[in-house]
Amino acid sequence: MGQTGKRLFQYAMQYKKTIAIALILLILSICAELVGPFVAKRMIDQNILGIEKTWYEVNEAADYSVAYQGKHYVREDRLEAGADTAQLKAVRVLQVERAYYFIDENISEAAGKRQVLDGMLTITNTAAGESKQYAAQKLNASQLFQFYKPEFPELLQLAGIYMALLVVAALFAYGQRIMLQTSANRIVRKMRNDVYAHTQRLPINYYDNLAAGQVVSRITNDTEAIRELYVGVLANFFTGALYMAAIFTALFILDYRLALFSLPLIPILIVWIIVYRKYAASYNRVIRAKLSEINAMINESIQGMPIIQAFRRQRKMTAEFEEINEQYFKHQNKMLNLNSITSHNLVNVVRNVLFLVVIWVFWGSSLSTVLTVGILYAYIDYMNRMFAPIVGIVNQLSNLETARVSAERVFKLMDEDGIEVATGSLPRYKGEVKFEKVYFAYKDDEYVLKNINLHARQGETVALVGHTGSGKSSIMNLLFRFYDSPNGVISVDGRDIRDIPKQLLRQHMGIVLQDPFLFTGTIASNISLDNPAITHEMVVKALKDVGAYEMFNQLPGGIDAPVLEKGSTFSAGQRQLISFARALAYNPAILILDEATASIDTETEAIIQSALEVLKQGRTTFVIAHRLSTIRAADQILVLDRGAIVERGNHEQLMELQGKYYAMYQLQLGAAVQTA
Repeated sequence: MGQTGKRLFQYAMQYKKTIAIALILLILSICAELVGPFVAKRMIDQNILGIEKTWYEVNEAADYSVAYQGKHYVREDRLEAGADTAQLKAVRVLQVERAYYFIDENISEAAGKRQVLDGMLTITNTAAGESKQYAAQKLNASQLFQFYKPEFPELLQLAGIYMALLVVAALFAYGQRIMLQTSANRIVRKMRNDVYAHTQRLPINYYDNLAAGQVVSRITNDTEAIRELYVGVLANFFTGALYMAAIFTALFILDYRLALFSLPLIPILIVWIIVYRKYAASYNRVIRAKLSEINAMINESIQGMPIIQAFRRQRKMTAEFEEINEQYFKHQNKMLNLNSITSHNLVNVVRNVLFLVVIWVFWGSSLSTVLTVGILYAYIDYMNRMFAPIVGIVNQLSNLETARVSAERVFKLMDEDGIEVATGSLPRYKGEVKFEKVYFAYKDDEYVLKNINLHARQGETVALVGHTGSGKSSIMNLLFRFYDSPNGVISVDGRDIRDIPKQLLRQHMGIVLQDPFLFTGTIASNISLDNPAITHEMVVKALKDVGAYEMFNQLPGGIDAPVLEKGSTFSAGQRQLISFARALAYNPAILILDEATASIDTETEAIIQSALEVLKQGRTTFVIAHRLSTIRAADQILVLDRGAIVERGNHEQLMELQGKYYAMYQLQLGAAVQTA
């Protein structure tokens, strides 16, 4: 996964202690679980199939001895140490189909096809081309029980050990899963916090080219896919890798030939993963991109629903959504087909073919003499245990690719140049603002501001007027450093604003936009923005200063009345008053009113204009306005046309000039008269 994988690993290493403990628990769980087949092998070969070993007749009853027809017999592996078997009579107990037979003589070679007819046991060795016959006595249930009875204590003991191992393995597995998933959740929590924090540091121009829904998708959907990487994918890959390593170790201990025969599974799995990732990567990139577009379109549709319904664009919007959704659906189906082809069904086919080949090669040859039923049982048990994590790995391949693509998208966002949040504070400046030979373009060589020169002294009110697109808001964007101009100098109190951290520069600036934004909360919290430095008394004072306190205090809950998303339950004028009080509560040295009275009725505008006469003292105020009647008292009026200041002066001076300002004023005055 290259650089992306390295960064994901770095996030994981922040919780390496918990992950290390989880892996230790996983290893202990695997060890406890993989001892089980060895215990089962001993139970089968020693305690169950051990009945076919050679038995010796002894003179008297002893430990592990069996009484049969008045005589006592002990199995060869249960004889006392040092016993001379050459002096003892040997007998055998052999299974033929579902019955057991007692042979009152030793059989040196019991391998071959067995058949009993008229009390005679025939053993045919197909490979040697010979057969032998022995007198055989069929054992009834009680007699057979006597031969098995000495093994019951050990069988029960081994069964208890087997169950205890399963319980211990389950406890360790539970512990490692809890710790690993807890670590994964912490990793993704940290990543999501980092991504969100970085979105707060990104410059405003980044969001000019990226829909809000796409950013939301990266913070939510993509980080959730990465969480699945740590919770599901890596857990399965770690578990699978450790299981496979442990099982192959156990297989070499069990029988090296079976282990060597199974080794090709590893390169097959590696090739499998490489081929899958080759096709899945391209599909997932489209899927994640389309999912972001769907989120963006839904977000945009919800915000613009009044316009969509007012202009009857429902069908058009639905058609556009269905087109994006159809592309998402097609690529989802491609991933579904790929997953179906490479799913656990194919793993099961590989496993079953392997079992058939092993039985054919080993059990059907002379090697069957050294490969006992217990060994084959343990081998099949181990292979079933190994294929379970292989299935887990294969099933997580789609999540792996989804997480990888999602991580690329998240890290791409985090790699965008951001602005580090400055600490500390800046002394409140006087508010003297200068623009000197400032040029600015949002796109290369497409200048929206040309040779801007202005000087706003402390306490002055400067109005910016002009047609739409003349550059009024761009001047304020530069002053706030939402954008930086490479040409010219903008200074506050004689200091170049590029030398001041953006957060500290804005500390003593306030802005009121034409379309104010309100957050979910209360009226008071929207004014203070939960800044502990803004007290309840300061909020009340700000509302009183703009003449809105009585208006909001009459609402249920007063100024603690709830505000829904974007302040949808308030009128445009009420939202603007809250925004205006917010700016004043922060007591800015520089106040910007960007079309602040455009959506306010005449009565509310009169309230604000009255408040401004008091509040602008000692504060530099920039006013962007279309209604020229609201800026007649401004100390300076700057008339912009196509990004350049073409006229400047106060109202009387500009009226005497009879230029663009005069024409605009007369036009608005005439329109007002006609309306009246």
